[in-house]
Amino acid sequence: MLSNKDARERTDTMAQMAENFLLGRLARTGLILLAATALFAMLQGDRLTVIAALLAVAVVLTSSAVSARWSRAPWPTVQKIAFGLLTAALIASLWLGPWGLVHWFYVIPLISFALLPLTWAAALSVACVILAMLAISSLTGMPERHQMISAFLMTTVLSFLLVFLREYKTRQLAPLRRTDELTQAASREYLTADLHKEIQRSEREGTDMSVIMIGLDTHLSDSDPDADIRSILPRIGRYLHSQLRDFDTYYRVADLQFLIILPGIPTADAASLAETVRRGLKALLGSHQLDLTVSAGIAGLNIGDDAASLQSSVANALRRAQQQGGDRSQAYSAWNQTRSADTGQPPGGKPF
Repeated sequence: MLSNKDARERTDTMAQMAENFLLGRLARTGLILLAATALFAMLQGDRLTVIAALLAVAVVLTSSAVSARWSRAPWPTVQKIAFGLLTAALIASLWLGPWGLVHWFYVIPLISFALLPLTWAAALSVACVILAMLAISSLTGMPERHQMISAFLMTTVLSFLLVFLREYKTRQLAPLRRTDELTQAASREYLTADLHKEIQRSEREGTDMSVIMIGLDTHLSDSDPDADIRSILPRIGRYLHSQLRDFDTYYRVADLQFLIILPGIPTADAASLAETVRRGLKALLGSHQLDLTVSAGIAGLNIGDDAASLQSSVANALRRAQQQGGDRSQAYSAWNQTRSADTGQPPGGKPF
């Protein structure tokens, strides 16, 4: 029988796989159609259509729907540049022709809202609408221009409606989305509230509680391995899940840092678990040819602790472990706090 955590993880994984599969199929189909359009336009000698089609190919090809590696720098920037050039080519076609490219404006709002911030996307869409309307209205010798205007306006309105529904759905579902899509860790937004509940339960029942913060020592590496690490973040999430009990929870608190809540676990046992997890993650990274180390900070619940102070304690413990060279575990203790007060440093060691 699946636990609630296993069921939630399996459901989220299946939904993500289905979404990626559909988007990938659509992206690849679009690439074929755009490449065929570019080839046909080349045979017809229509240079601007060839340029527009090739720029559209670049926009689709550099999307994460085609391959996850395109989500890493510098490809998102390349994609935005290609989209900007595509928009400029379509605007030029309003006065240079061919007029068939005018219909390509229909997808500009959808693409802009997918790639750009809402304010920029709205401004670009409105500017394109105004330019297209002015250009179409100037076609006094084309009797079907009124149909083009009405069709263009209707398509633009439908695009804005789809964007509005997407944003509305995202905001409505935000309170229900408790897991990070990449690692299946609980969302950081729920950490403080969940930690507060666990502290209250521990104090009410008189039981121990500890937290662990795991961090990859990327700042100690000569190279920038973030791009490679992102590709195995799902494996890191699955490994953490396999090492925890059903009622333990883990959160992605930073790009390459995770916090684990361990109800009923004293600090000594948490330190042992942290060392096991740390060594296991180091071996996992090594199996993917990543020469990186992993550090861990451990903090136990003390009298007077709240969610904020406990998070601060475990973060300081991790910081101290990394300042000492990384590849180690460090427990936060009253000794650290007393020593920091004597030396004028913050608890847990010096800041970065």
